[in-house]
Amino acid sequence: MKHVVLIFTGGTIGMKIDQNAHGVIPSLTPNEIIHALTGIEEYPNLIVHEFSRKPSPSITPKDMQSLATLVQDYLNRDDVAGAIVIHGTDVLEETAFYLHCVVQSRKPVVLTGSMKNASEFGYDGVTNLVSSIKVCYADDSMGKGTLVVMNDTINSAIEVTKTHTMSLDTFKSIEFGPLGIIDQGEVIYYRDVTHFKTYNLDNNINDDTYLLKAYAGMTGDYIQHLVNKQARGIVIESLGRGNLPPQTMDALDEALHAEVFVVIVSRCYSGRVLDTYAYEGGGRDLTNRGCILGGSFNGQKARILLMLAISNNYTYDDIVNLFEL
Repeated sequence: MKHVVLIFTGGTIGMKIDQNAHGVIPSLTPNEIIHALTGIEEYPNLIVHEFSRKPSPSITPKDMQSLATLVQDYLNRDDVAGAIVIHGTDVLEETAFYLHCVVQSRKPVVLTGSMKNASEFGYDGVTNLVSSIKVCYADDSMGKGTLVVMNDTINSAIEVTKTHTMSLDTFKSIEFGPLGIIDQGEVIYYRDVTHFKTYNLDNNINDDTYLLKAYAGMTGDYIQHLVNKQARGIVIESLGRGNLPPQTMDALDEALHAEVFVVIVSRCYSGRVLDTYAYEGGGRDLTNRGCILGGSFNGQKARILLMLAISNNYTYDDIVNLFEL
């Protein structure tokens, strides 16, 4: 049996309540978590790698870049069947999508974590880890890109998002549902991702790509600030179908004139943006000015993709094609 690599980055799965701190803090080592696995003797070929012990909000794009290099190195080995990244849940979907964009292998990459810490009843970290191991060893997991396995469901990194602050069933593909499940230890896939893309982007990033959220009465102040900071890319979670308040247009034009790439997604939970409306600030007006439509991506994933595209020296037309689903 080939090896499965467990790469620990930190997160709730390795935390316990600390009485002195009056809260939950990093406490468990990777080996302590592994030794809690039921039926661990089934998997003698696990490789344990401690990447970090960071809570999820401490993970940066630079960490994602280093993590992608590490995952790629392991997957290039003939004796490795797949890699599992154990991660805090707050930015898990961003790391998962980053890995999907840059890791080049048909072998499965799985992200998992825990919604409950090891001091709580119903601690889900061990179950999620065992399920992830089973997914990595399943032949049907080949060629599906990066996956997120939580609460015995399998989701694609392209589609999944965190939907609830505390529920064990927080990770969902809102529009399309899960790819499959783990049932009594059996990995079952119900569907593929019909809009699946293999991006094969080089593992390069920049810290000059930003995310804004539109709201009623929004002005161009934040956009202007980012132009002054010499931003290279801005993703805006727009209103509805892909529209912005007209008060933002002057600043938006200045951003586009400064050759800042501006990608428009929606703040809605589901549905794609489209240039339907031609009034000032409507989607058609935005594309006429030079904005790029971000399909059905949410803001955080669109930022990751734009960040990578800019760092890969993509042109405007390249980025338009990249965001088409």
